[in-house]
Amino acid sequence: ITDAVVAARILNATFVVPKLDQKSFWKDASNFAEIFYVEWFISFQSKDIKIIKQLPSKRAGKTLTPYTMRVPRKCSERCYQSRVLPVLLKRHVVHLTKFDYRLANRLNSDLQKLRCRVNYYALKFTDPILEMGKRLDQRMRMKSKHYIALHQRFEPDMLAFSGCYYGGGDKERKELGAIRKRWKTLHTSNPDKERRHEKCQLTPEEVGLMLRTLGYGNDVNIYVASGDVYGGEETLAPLRALFPNFYTKDTIASKEELEPFSSRMAALDFIVCLIAQHCHAC
Repeated sequence: ITDAVVAARILNATFVVPKLDQKSFWKDASNFAEIFYVEWFISFQSKDIKIIKQLPSKRAGKTLTPYTMRVPRKCSERCYQSRVLPVLLKRHVVHLTKFDYRLANRLNSDLQKLRCRVNYYALKFTDPILEMGKRLDQRMRMKSKHYIALHQRFEPDMLAFSGCYYGGGDKERKELGAIRKRWKTLHTSNPDKERRHEKCQLTPEEVGLMLRTLGYGNDVNIYVASGDVYGGEETLAPLRALFPNFYTKDTIASKEELEPFSSRMAALDFIVCLIAQHCHAC
């Protein structure tokens, strides 16, 4: 979303409130307005870019049909001006799909500042999400003044994308290999090479060993923010053994409390991790 806003600024185009991808691996049915405050998103950026809630069906009596296209990954400012702008001027409406890493990291300072404003100020969670996230943090602090919020990114899609091997034998190779095939542009993986170049995710056990090496004892409370960890409880068991005071949103909140956020769990975890960081926990 952040990079999409910057891309619209580069093109001097009106930006339509984005529709979130609901067909990819996660099958997340949430829409933008269920997660972020739309009115704030629009008004905060009014000096930088024009944003509308939805595309009008017609313009000057003509039906508006978006022209769908995809830009290369890490596309620069010049790339947008040469590839997208001519199409936009001709077609009037452009729909950019699969907008992940579609903007270069290095941009001029004004665009970088816009990127930061969108990321840190324009995207504001709705009150129900904020309140539930703060409630989870309060429950962790009732157990201990300080705790470690651990973002354990060990879901199947992440492991498949990494191209690494995590010791699960033929079953793992088959399962993660099938997921990896969904990304048509990924090169053939070389697990040993990825491991040597330190590009592999740490397993829950490796994270636990690292924390113990850093001096954290087994009495420390840990909040684990993650989706469905690959391998389930068997994968998490070594981390639980190292840190028995192991909590997730599911263990400190009831099913009834979490039910309204069934497709927005990541937002709750994000808030807990953010508050923990601001409070100098871990």
